[in-house]
Amino acid sequence: MWFSERQEEVLNAFNVTQQQGLSNAEATLRQTKFGLNELQTKKGKTISQLFFAQLQDWLIYILFVAVLITLFTGEYIDAIIILLIILLNATLGVFQEVKATNAIEELQKISTPKAVVKREGITKELDVKELVPGDIIILEAGRYVPADIRLLEAIDLQIEESALTGESIPCVKDASVLSNDTHVPLGDRHNMAYMSTLVRAGRGTGVVVSTGMETEIGKIANLISDEKEEKTPLELRLDHLGKMIGKIAISICLLIFLIAIIQGRDLMDMFLLSVSLAVASIPEGLVAIVAIVLSLGVTSMSKRNAIIRKLSAVETLGSVNIICSDKTGTFTQNRMKVSKYYLPDDKNDDPRLLAKAMILCSDATVSNEQATGDPTEIALLQWGDELQINRALLYADNQRRAELPFDSNRKLMSTLTEENNIYTVYTKGALDELMERCSHVLVNGEIIKLSKQNEEHYRQIAEEMSDQSMRVLGAAYKNVNSDTIAASEMEKDLTLLGFVGMNDPLRKEVIISAQKAKNAGIITIMITGDHKKTAFSIAQELQITTAIEQVITGREVDNMNEKEFGEKVGSYRVFARVSPEHKVKIVNALKALGNVVSMTGDGVNDAPSLKAADIGVAMGITGTDVAKSAADMILTDDNYATIITAIEHGRNIYNNIKKSIIFLLTCNFGEVVTLVVSLSLGWEAPLMATQLLWINLITDSLPAITLGMGPPQPAIMKEKPRSLHENFFAGGAGRRVVFGGMLIGLTTLLAFCYGFNRNGESPFSETVDNGTLKHAQTMAFMVLVGSQLFYALAVKSEKNHFFKVSLFSNKYLLYAITVGFALQIMVMITPFMREAFNLQVLQLRDWTTVLLLSLIPLLLIELIKALKSATKK
Repeated sequence: MWFSERQEEVLNAFNVTQQQGLSNAEATLRQTKFGLNELQTKKGKTISQLFFAQLQDWLIYILFVAVLITLFTGEYIDAIIILLIILLNATLGVFQEVKATNAIEELQKISTPKAVVKREGITKELDVKELVPGDIIILEAGRYVPADIRLLEAIDLQIEESALTGESIPCVKDASVLSNDTHVPLGDRHNMAYMSTLVRAGRGTGVVVSTGMETEIGKIANLISDEKEEKTPLELRLDHLGKMIGKIAISICLLIFLIAIIQGRDLMDMFLLSVSLAVASIPEGLVAIVAIVLSLGVTSMSKRNAIIRKLSAVETLGSVNIICSDKTGTFTQNRMKVSKYYLPDDKNDDPRLLAKAMILCSDATVSNEQATGDPTEIALLQWGDELQINRALLYADNQRRAELPFDSNRKLMSTLTEENNIYTVYTKGALDELMERCSHVLVNGEIIKLSKQNEEHYRQIAEEMSDQSMRVLGAAYKNVNSDTIAASEMEKDLTLLGFVGMNDPLRKEVIISAQKAKNAGIITIMITGDHKKTAFSIAQELQITTAIEQVITGREVDNMNEKEFGEKVGSYRVFARVSPEHKVKIVNALKALGNVVSMTGDGVNDAPSLKAADIGVAMGITGTDVAKSAADMILTDDNYATIITAIEHGRNIYNNIKKSIIFLLTCNFGEVVTLVVSLSLGWEAPLMATQLLWINLITDSLPAITLGMGPPQPAIMKEKPRSLHENFFAGGAGRRVVFGGMLIGLTTLLAFCYGFNRNGESPFSETVDNGTLKHAQTMAFMVLVGSQLFYALAVKSEKNHFFKVSLFSNKYLLYAITVGFALQIMVMITPFMREAFNLQVLQLRDWTTVLLLSLIPLLLIELIKALKSATKK
């Protein structure tokens, strides 16, 4: 732990001196030993690898089996159609994923190309990748830190480490600080500078202690590359569904052969019939429909400022029950702002004199929304603008004659200005240090002695500000006789003007969004690099927590073993002072408890946890490229409220996908019922394999797709998140599939019997006229399609009956039903298609019967809904 070692010990360990640095020969040897100072890249997947990954799904496996069966039976067109469906699904998936870039490559881009190095006593610039442990580095304002460095000198050195630690305020560095504690958080290691952080102010010198993958940023790269790809809840549910359908298909085929043996039928004929049943039981269009609905969801969400990188992640959002969010830039605006001020003057509440002192004692600049300098000083200038202070005129009237720069030991900055031949010293800084140098205070326009009682009062008010997560800065002044005052005299016998409280303000919409998430059964957890008290104050304001016992620090996490932490992790709402490793540990522990976890963030330090989470959400504006690359979703407006909107959208998409799946499975079950019952009774098959494939791919698929485009449900965010283990048949959906399928199947059998009776024959006859059989099969085919198309209207709403839901609430479904009937009529009136499907022209009486029978499943289902609704009332 280099931060706990004395400077001499560090230099001796690397066998180097600060004055000379390494020799070129020694640097070459060390480069051979330690390698280049760069992050190792993980080779990304090729297009072909991405494509084949899309095929690793149980439903796809079943479709491949269907292709083999159709090829074996000579149905080559059917085989081609199913293959096209498989290709469509894979292409949609690859198209979405190919946009992603490798997170490690983005990490590598962060490193700056040049560093100022001292070798053989000569200062020169070198490529960052040429640095080795032991190199002496010179740091300057505006440069990125090129490696992990133990500081030897730090002169007013401030380094912004927000992307690494999550803290929005630059860290003031002190090369002389030592700590015997080996568990000091990154943000508190004041004698260290870390690779890829930015020098905001001052200068420094240090010795390189780690390069490449051994740096803190390198450890993050390892965390990202070590994370394994996990299947989303939707992928798991579809896998489960695929296995179930496969088992059902095999069971049905075995059942048919058993019936064949019992009835003494021709086994080859029964094999062909079992193929028909396999086709009937497999919803061939399901995979493509899910992909299409998800793609439509991705497009819709992009219009709502949420870009999805992986199709299945859309639905996962709807399952989220825990949102882990980084504080800086997510809950907050990632900028400092003066929130409160205090004036000892109880008669005059005009803070402009206090603001004047703050502005004149500053090196920051703000012009046309372009700001440079320390964020706290920028906030003070912006506060002056809010008070309508003309800074240009103020600078012109107050010429700076001398200054005493900020020093991390003094924690103060002073300037000497001249205004109308009057010389004034203005001092700003930490209130404790400032009051030590104040002998007087400005009260009611008079300078009076600063009493111990007043001093304690001011400290108490400042402490209250600190408890509200504010950084407190005070300002004082004194008039002097000339511009020749000694530096040692500038900060003596000052008069206190007052002090301000600054913080990183919350985004306006965050509190409302957090409450909306709470109502939806979603727990919000804040993960931050801030101190415990600051984090708790912000969490209270967000109404995430009300008790300090629900706040834990990274150090306290380290003191728990894995089992203890796993048992307690669910009781915490705030994790403060955490490292990137902690964030990953937290996310994994929450997932191990069966939660679906979303992690939001924008910094480099968030990347591993974004990748580990079920849904990683990165900020599109303030987010680093690394965070965006590791995330599943990117917010283009950096608005926390968009996360909640996306979750709401994800829930609706899942509901719509479920409707599509339930509809398809109901239709397929209806087909299975039709064939199994007819064959069990010794009848001829009412449907042909070609007809079943047409139904599954065309007439069923169109309503299924449009059911997936259904309007959002207003009350969906009042429901609790779905269980990770919930399947598509939860909530009575399985019963609806069976009951709806039986209605469709029995109605189709009625149509089949009608076709025989119409010609004076019976399906039980030992010999059947081909014309009669053709007419009966045509009736069965048309009623099956008609009943399924009408049944789509019943699936539109799970609970509300047909007359309670607007017919035009999903206009696309109406279009699909209309097109479905049009396609059936086209099949009937087009001679070559009529022959291909083995159909017979129907009479007007037949069409009337088709219409009436097709309406039976819809009307019965809607009647049951109406009765249930009336019973509840």
